[in-house]
Amino acid sequence: MRLTCTVNGTTQQVDDVWEGESLLYVLRERMGLPGSKNACEQGECGSCTVYLDGTPVCACLVAAGQAEGREIGTVEGMAAEEALHPVQQAFLDAGAVQCGFCTPGLLVATDDLVTRSLASGGPPGDAEIREALAGNLCRCTGYEKILDAVRLAARRMAADAHGAQQ
Repeated sequence: MRLTCTVNGTTQQVDDVWEGESLLYVLRERMGLPGSKNACEQGECGSCTVYLDGTPVCACLVAAGQAEGREIGTVEGMAAEEALHPVQQAFLDAGAVQCGFCTPGLLVATDDLVTRSLASGGPPGDAEIREALAGNLCRCTGYEKILDAVRLAARRMAADAHGAQQ
């Protein structure tokens, strides 16, 4: 089957997609976008989180055919040109990146959380952060630096949004 979808703002077409292939496999192996990681293949770890029509999903659980005609956003699409996305920069600045395997999923989940929280009135609290990231497992950190990174990203994105409104 042929799959046509928009990935990070660009129309992509992949031929000879097998019905059983996951969106994760197509992104990594057929489109050359290795950012989303293949860890559990069961939707338990969050390493493969991508946006599908603006909603975070585990790409390992989405059949490639379900992406037909849809918008997909990956961790590769977060940064603009040479500048990192504020969430990516916050993870670096807070020291929240260790082996990097969980990082792509955490970045997408954090972006979704902070964007939604700021749109509804303010930065997320600690309980909201913990709940939003509960589906993203990290074996290297104690999560504290990840929480610091989310708080830092929220502060920076709120400041950017406030500056843009003036």
